[in-house]
Amino acid sequence: MEKLGDRFRRLKRIWVDVGYAGVFVEWTRRTFGRMVEVVKRSQFHRFFVLPRRWVVERTFGWLGKYRRLSKDYETLPSSSETMIYLAMINLMIHRLKPG
Repeated sequence: MEKLGDRFRRLKRIWVDVGYAGVFVEWTRRTFGRMVEVVKRSQFHRFFVLPRRWVVERTFGWLGKYRRLSKDYETLPSSSETMIYLAMINLMIHRLKPG
């Protein structure tokens, strides 16, 4: 969150899993002024599509198509972050390409 604080000022809402509920939510709101929404699972259904969860799962599916991102080959987190940026740039270029 400290990295996001200065770089992504347009980011206003963050969806997190139940594991982040509690202190993290208040700390993020107080420190960065961002709204954190905890997505909870339903206790009545064994399989239930969580709101906004499909966005994360779809993105992981896209990134899994790239061989270098299929496993954790990188030693530095910055290298992994760079590879994710390159994969998403490649995806966007292919979407903008006509035909």
